[in-house]
Amino acid sequence: MIVRAVSASFSRALASVAPDPPIDVARARAEHAAYVAALARAGADVVALPPEDDLPNACFVEDCAVVAGGLALVPRLGAPSQRAETAAVRDAIAQWLPVADMDEPATLDGGDCLRLGARLYVGRSARTNAAGAARARAVFAPLGVEVVEVEVRDALHLKSVCSPLADDVVVVQAGTLPAGVFGDARVIEVPEAPAANIVVVGSCALVAAGFASAARAAAEAGLAPIAVDNTELRKADSALTCLSIVLPV
Repeated sequence: MIVRAVSASFSRALASVAPDPPIDVARARAEHAAYVAALARAGADVVALPPEDDLPNACFVEDCAVVAGGLALVPRLGAPSQRAETAAVRDAIAQWLPVADMDEPATLDGGDCLRLGARLYVGRSARTNAAGAARARAVFAPLGVEVVEVEVRDALHLKSVCSPLADDVVVVQAGTLPAGVFGDARVIEVPEAPAANIVVVGSCALVAAGFASAARAAAEAGLAPIAVDNTELRKADSALTCLSIVLPV
């Protein structure tokens, strides 16, 4: 898994609502360190990239690549201020996987992409446009990965309100997505958005501390929950999956 340390400028990270109190960078770094330790505890091989102090949002590496079918798509991010974030991530991933790129006018954030088996759900959000979804389909369909578009409302990304627990199980914040949007996959509903974002590593699941519904959802899927505090990191509209990119073993 690829992670990237919290930048010194993280207090200026994009946020839909100005944090009050403001972001405490030291606390965010401590939370990130605990997250990385939890990944390792769960059995992940972690590749840590250095911080990029001129890019406040750079620790949210998930947006910088979509991995499926043995290939990584490096997107053109939806927020112009974040587009420089992809270069270092691209260089790192290229050591393990072939890489495809994306050109304007397409935009896509990795946080809008949820993979269940051979199906990739792409959220059409304020960050991911039709051209971005079309580019994902052009890249992944020849590899046997079906791309399904999902309309995202009232959330930054698709995975702000859901995440995969297995190839046929997904956790979803209740009331945020239409019934049946994930086909035949089993849906486990939780009441809160932070509880609907879970990182699966082997038989373990990293869940947001303070949300009992997240731990219950993980256990219901047969996973051992590991609680991780991301309170400070969430002030920048983030969730646990934002902080890592899962590479094929």
